[in-house]
Amino acid sequence: MPTTPSARTPLSEKELHRHRQVAEAFGSDPERYDRTRPSYPAALVDRITANRTGLDVVDVGCGTGISSRLFQAAGCTVLGVEPDARMAEFARRRGLAAEVATFETWEPSGRTFDAVVSGQSWHWLDAAAGAAKAAQVLRPGGRLAVFWNAETPPPELLRSFGEVYRRLLPDSLVARQWTAKAMDGYVMLCGKAADGMREAGAFGEPEEWRFAWEKSYTRDEWVDQLPTHGDHGQYPAAKVHEVQAGIGEAIDAVGGTFTMRYTTIAMSAVRASG
Repeated sequence: MPTTPSARTPLSEKELHRHRQVAEAFGSDPERYDRTRPSYPAALVDRITANRTGLDVVDVGCGTGISSRLFQAAGCTVLGVEPDARMAEFARRRGLAAEVATFETWEPSGRTFDAVVSGQSWHWLDAAAGAAKAAQVLRPGGRLAVFWNAETPPPELLRSFGEVYRRLLPDSLVARQWTAKAMDGYVMLCGKAADGMREAGAFGEPEEWRFAWEKSYTRDEWVDQLPTHGDHGQYPAAKVHEVQAGIGEAIDAVGGTFTMRYTTIAMSAVRASG
């Protein structure tokens, strides 16, 4: 049986407030989020489903349904669980069954599933509480898989992007992303997810997977995506526009287009039988 998560050092009131504000900001413009955010590689979906169709899948923090639609296209029946009603409503309009709740408090009403997945959102949960809840709703042999897209622009843009944020939003969360060691943050998230899976006491040993892929962007495409990242939503619109202008100028300086190298990094474990 899954175990109850042990006590953890609580976040300060200030940290909790900022954490909540950043999370809630993503739903302020779901159309932009869905239009601009990158998807995930087909190889990830194939690995999770083992190329089987007809699986029942829960997508935790489904947002607008970007990852959910990939599993639907692979022949799965997908239920989204999303705490932001605005995001959930957008996902429903795109054909996804979505229920509004945090995963930890969501009521499955006796339903069980073959897979629990979470793209770009597992870090908003307590990792052990989330894994314990996943274990409760997974059938024996079912898989929990959580994943993130880590992005790395060409070196000259990595430097330029970092300079823009150091100049305009030096204390922002997103400023930390544009460093040569940005991948370390995603490795840390995967490590926390693995610890939660182990603590739940219901899974086999977690596995880390990585999938490398690329996506080309024009200046306007990347600038349009910027407000959906990190804590941009916590700053005045005029300041965000300054950032967009600076990033746009950096992309113009390399010809107006660039190729972003992505690594989709995932942590996965199988629900034990019995």
